[in-house]
Amino acid sequence: MIVMGGIIGAGIFVNPSVVARQVHTRALILGAWILGGVIALIGAFVYAELAALRPRVGGQYAYLRDAYHPLVAFLYGWTLLLVVQTGGMAGAAIIFGRYVRELSGIQTPEGLIAAIALGVLTIVNCAGVRAGSNVQSVLMIAKLAAIAMLIGVGAVFLHGAPSPTRGASAVATHGTDGASGLAAAMVPVLFAYGGWQTASFVSGEMRDPRRDLPRGLLIGVAGVIVVYLAVTVVCLGALGPEGLAITSTPASEVMRRALGERGARVIALGIALSTVGFLSQSILTAPRVYYAMARDGVFFRAVGWLDPRSRVPVVAIVLQGIWAAVIALTGTYDRILNYVVAIDVLFFGLTGASLLVFRSRARTGRDRQDGSTDEASTTHVRVPGHPVTTAFFVLACWALSITTVAHDPGSAGIGVLILGAGIVVYQLWRPGRALG
Repeated sequence: MIVMGGIIGAGIFVNPSVVARQVHTRALILGAWILGGVIALIGAFVYAELAALRPRVGGQYAYLRDAYHPLVAFLYGWTLLLVVQTGGMAGAAIIFGRYVRELSGIQTPEGLIAAIALGVLTIVNCAGVRAGSNVQSVLMIAKLAAIAMLIGVGAVFLHGAPSPTRGASAVATHGTDGASGLAAAMVPVLFAYGGWQTASFVSGEMRDPRRDLPRGLLIGVAGVIVVYLAVTVVCLGALGPEGLAITSTPASEVMRRALGERGARVIALGIALSTVGFLSQSILTAPRVYYAMARDGVFFRAVGWLDPRSRVPVVAIVLQGIWAAVIALTGTYDRILNYVVAIDVLFFGLTGASLLVFRSRARTGRDRQDGSTDEASTTHVRVPGHPVTTAFFVLACWALSITTVAHDPGSAGIGVLILGAGIVVYQLWRPGRALG
């Protein structure tokens, strides 16, 4: 459940239609979700083994720092704050705004609704961990209920071929069914599958991580694949590839065809609530990464400040919330996907390659920076099929990063420019002195 909860967010309620705009056959649409699941599963095992190899310094920034150089760790934190985490939050908030519009019928721009939601949740989480976690606990069930409702209603009420949707063919021809179309389709797919890395964070609390973590990863990611495929099959069954491609709210459209306007409003409410829960979780947890990096001397010192009353990193939370709202106000959902994924998968690939580095060091008997040897930790979780599977994960991530920039240089290129700006900022800061 930890694995599934860390992966399933808001993207599955919108991204089937984004995929359908890139590839137009049922086989390719479903194939993209299966391929994304395979990449997610390998990635989960990579992160689990890294957590076992580096149990005292766990965290993606530490893997990058120890495998390469503090500059790489800084760039991870820099882009996490300015691109990946905030962009992901902005994308989820736009989904919230889109389904709020569907639910209420108001004409307020979805970006403005998204920014307001981000502002309110930022304030809630600045009040302290208890307030933020209570919101998260209340809203968590809505996500599961909305997915179950969509799959159940679709399976029971919708049969046979979907009715034609006016204008569908005109929209569907914007994509391609070739390799470039599949690569473009993988952007929303991997955005929806993101979150596999969170499972490794709890390995230290497991009684037998060598046995239970691989089992949890396999069952959890497989469960997510089944859920995502079920949602996609339902959407395809109700709308067809062309109808799915032209809608921006596929879940509401499926429910509308099954149960009328009342069904569409019910699912819109469930999705809006589940998206708020996802946003609350992101706002609550991600600033702790910035805080840990600042305290470790590889990120701006100010974001490591804790409010003496609430004991939360208020500066980090507020900075994250403001920038996420800016992204939501200035970008469309599809452009935000490219903006985020191009950088996200770049660092996923670097992190996967760090496992190759640590394994190589283990073979030469070199000591780790945390005082124990890599060889001593290899009795825990290991990636099946390594190094072939690990290399596949790395190359797949980097290939997707390159093709995303080539496909949408306007949006993805902004992320690359921010990455480059981070190199300049780092040069103004020298190792051994905390960032101001």
